[in-house]
Amino acid sequence: MKVKEQRLGIELLAEGLHFPEGPAFAADGSLWAVELKGGSLIQLKNGRLHRFPVGGSPNGIAIDEAGYIWFCDSAQNAVRRFDPVTLQTETILRQCGNETLHNPNDLAFDGSGNLVFTCPGTSRREPTGYVCVLTATGEVRKMAEGLYFPNGLAFSPDGTELVIAETYRHRLWKGEWNADDAIWQYAKIGCEIGGPDGPGGPDGMAFGEDKNLYVAVYGTASVRVVSPEGIVIGQIPLPGQNPTNCAFDPARKGNLVITEAEKGQILRCTPY
Repeated sequence: MKVKEQRLGIELLAEGLHFPEGPAFAADGSLWAVELKGGSLIQLKNGRLHRFPVGGSPNGIAIDEAGYIWFCDSAQNAVRRFDPVTLQTETILRQCGNETLHNPNDLAFDGSGNLVFTCPGTSRREPTGYVCVLTATGEVRKMAEGLYFPNGLAFSPDGTELVIAETYRHRLWKGEWNADDAIWQYAKIGCEIGGPDGPGGPDGMAFGEDKNLYVAVYGTASVRVVSPEGIVIGQIPLPGQNPTNCAFDPARKGNLVITEAEKGQILRCTPY
């Protein structure tokens, strides 16, 4: 099947960033992201960029119902939380059981308050990456193991499925999500998604209202569009080689925001 290339107008929202990652929208409409190599959280609000130094290497972002900004810190091997009101940062997790977290990368909340996060560690050549869950009741445990660099993740709009990117095998895993028990079950390879040999592959992702999954594929200068059947049906070409993640703006239907690391930019387009 031929992949349709979508020639869209790409709007530049911010530039001069130090490896931006993990975009997410807050309830007030502001856009949050991180600078992995800048040790900061960033906020785009009313056309202005604000930086909040937090140290470490902040990676993915998830915002909870109370408005706290949760992020993985791969340098501090921790899941941390930032309060945008008091501007204070606290460490929530450093361990899963007796094991120190290994370079946590990206994270997402389900509708019940369970937090799932990936820990790729050094699993580029060995299947030592894993995925953890911090349940709404405070339990922390591994829920998937034996992966080659588990990375971006996304819950389906109805919350019944969870997709996780395995970057160094160029594929997406898709499984049923049981929110009551915080269990990922019947996981299988849902899509083989192109990337270059060596570094690169599927990174962060977001579901659109068109029911397709939009996947930032690092190293390919594109976001790939994956149908519910797991078929790559389109791609959005980008000016930079290394898109890291993407998110849809809930206030502007069809507006997709993309973080891109090579040029240090945040971009926006309207794929549907």
